[in-house]
Amino acid sequence: MSLQRRHVLIAASALPLGAHAHHGWSRFDADRPLYLEGAVRKVRWQNPHAELELELPAALRLPADLAQRAIPVQTAPVDGRALLAKTVLPVRKDRVWGIELAPLTRMQAWQVPEIKLGAAVSVVGFGLRGEKGEAVLRAEYLFVDGKAYGLRSSPA
Repeated sequence: MSLQRRHVLIAASALPLGAHAHHGWSRFDADRPLYLEGAVRKVRWQNPHAELELELPAALRLPADLAQRAIPVQTAPVDGRALLAKTVLPVRKDRVWGIELAPLTRMQAWQVPEIKLGAAVSVVGFGLRGEKGEAVLRAEYLFVDGKAYGLRSSPA
């Protein structure tokens, strides 16, 4: 093994676990939006996208007003009303989920404040197909302090 390759392998092994867990978007089930809420246990505010680790309450419930929540207009054609109307709770009962947010440039365009440990947030997004493998959600909408952010594209 070359010295250069050995250095690359050593550097890669020193990366945080989340850096290895980036998922291609095709692995997510875009036909079944999920709702999660809870307290932020970990924050990774860097590219390729910001990430949260969210601890869900024992009795997670779908908010009665979810389909009526105000959502922002974004540059990508997203039917937010229909997406919120068909959002469900996950079948799997994991209490801790990884949340993949948007790249930092998009988070800045939305003026999302950096989320702190312990913050209460809710998200609507997409889990892995069949909810197989990791408990991870690609966020479509992020709700923080009563404000909604659309993360697929920039603000319109």
